Amino acid sequence: MAELLKGWQRTHYCAEPDSEQVGKEVLLMGWAATWRNLGALIFIGLRDRTGVMQLVFDSGVLTPEQFQKAEDIRTEYVLAIKGILQERTPEMVNPNMKTGKYEVIVKDFKILSTSQTPPIYIKDDLDAAEQLRLKHRYLDLRRPVMQNIFALRHKIAMLARNFFAENGFLEIETPMLTKSTPEGARDYLVPSRVHKGKFYALPQSPQLFKQLLMVSGFDRYMQLARCFRDEDLRADRQPEFTQIDLEMSFVDENDIIALNEGFIKRLFKETLDIDIELPIKRIPYNEAMERYGSDKPDTRFGLELKNISDIVESCGFGVFTNAIANGGSVRGIKVENGVAAFSRKAIDELTEFVKIYGAKGLAWMSLKPEGIQCAFAKFLTEEQINAIIKRLDANTGDLLLFVADKDETVFAALGALRVEIAKRLNLIDENVYDILWVTDFPLLEWDDEQGRFVARHHPFTSPKDEDLELLETDPGRVRAKAYDIVINGYEAGGGSIRIHSQELQERMFKVLGFTEEQAWAQFGFLLEAFKYGTPPHGGIAYGLDRLVMLIAKTNNIRDVIAFPKVQTAACLMTKAPSNVEKKQLDELGIAVIVDEKEDDDV
Repeated sequence: MAELLKGWQRTHYCAEPDSEQVGKEVLLMGWAATWRNLGALIFIGLRDRTGVMQLVFDSGVLTPEQFQKAEDIRTEYVLAIKGILQERTPEMVNPNMKTGKYEVIVKDFKILSTSQTPPIYIKDDLDAAEQLRLKHRYLDLRRPVMQNIFALRHKIAMLARNFFAENGFLEIETPMLTKSTPEGARDYLVPSRVHKGKFYALPQSPQLFKQLLMVSGFDRYMQLARCFRDEDLRADRQPEFTQIDLEMSFVDENDIIALNEGFIKRLFKETLDIDIELPIKRIPYNEAMERYGSDKPDTRFGLELKNISDIVESCGFGVFTNAIANGGSVRGIKVENGVAAFSRKAIDELTEFVKIYGAKGLAWMSLKPEGIQCAFAKFLTEEQINAIIKRLDANTGDLLLFVADKDETVFAALGALRVEIAKRLNLIDENVYDILWVTDFPLLEWDDEQGRFVARHHPFTSPKDEDLELLETDPGRVRAKAYDIVINGYEAGGGSIRIHSQELQERMFKVLGFTEEQAWAQFGFLLEAFKYGTPPHGGIAYGLDRLVMLIAKTNNIRDVIAFPKVQTAACLMTKAPSNVEKKQLDELGIAVIVDEKEDDDV
């Protein structure tokens, strides 16, 4: 390769030459993106990660041998060219290209590499199946739209590093091989060859280590941290991901929020030229759930939930009354002018939609000009019907949709339904960024499967001071010093003030069902550290992948990760996970039980 490029040193990327280089020689390298043979002239669009430059191979300029060689070039060949930059004639200017005013008259060139016909087109408006794109990801990543996304990702990562460095943070790496803990998502385990039968865990987050760095006196820590969680995938999740991870000492919630609002403001200004007004609005968790049915609400549109339990608790409609009697509720949303927008068939589709979230069905009331159409109206008095209409601020032409169940199900179903309806009716302005803080989360939540309370965020989150007395007597009512930053209905980051007292941390473990022996066996290194002077501290972690996804305006997190996994946590390109040789397993002291039904082709 050294011989191949001897004497050929690139002078510019393809999109860099401008009026200052007109009439001068440039040496460019890249891929043949387009190819047109007009007989005496061959036009090739040369592409690299900055853009495309039009090349002109002129039979009057090149030798017959060179021109014959140029005729052999095909798309995706890798080229090095020397030529003179010139301005295109006015009628040939392409305003859709960054370099559309210029072209290069080729004097000499080298074919550095040939290419077979690619299985996917290297273009932005690609309609190939995602599986084919991911199988040939190295080709998919050549597309300009993908290159732009990763340039944006780099910019956001550098912006984060620079902002937090300016504010006194030190970037410190934490271990990738850590101790497995029982709380949270499932760990990815790594067997130890030296300590046979024992395992490391890949970190779900650097949580404990960054707290220990606060004990160590580093005061302000940040890291672009790789994290791993063995959990079911969704469109916005991957088994391995990157966090912008922060921790600070001698701070309270307001200190952390204020600093991070400065980061959010700079992030949006420097990437999208959007001025974010500070302070960013805050919504307590309970209000977010009551109004939007979600702890990460999208508030770019209305469709707010209304509780009508008090109106219908004594009506004769069993679906409503039974839900209320069992401690649940009846809530609804108003779809303005929904009578015209949703046919009966469409309402049936919405009914099936809410069942995905655990709801048994969807009750509805259609306020038509000729009167109210409602299957359960016969169970209600006129006063109750009028009260419902008033509560939802409804008018003729509106459609009212209700779910009755335990609160958790009602919130999940209606929270998702309002977003689905907003999408169907084009109520969401995709050019608007809706940013808010959700605060005052519950510290704990009850897990029916485990029969105990589990941490809402993690076991190291501090309870609110005014709720400490409830920790043992009424744990479900304890609020956390926790906060999430929500952007357009996505949790972009979350954090909390941490417990820094050994005594309070031990109380927390006890509420979570740990014996003293179990707590010390799992987290003794943290409890031991707390004996030696621990400052009050807290932090936050942003999902870098999710931030890039939101700012790049794509709804698929796989678009912003260079080599992502699919829904089964498999890599279609490398075929990982894969079998390993028996010798490797023997060295680790591991025996594998093979599922004969398992398909080895991932």
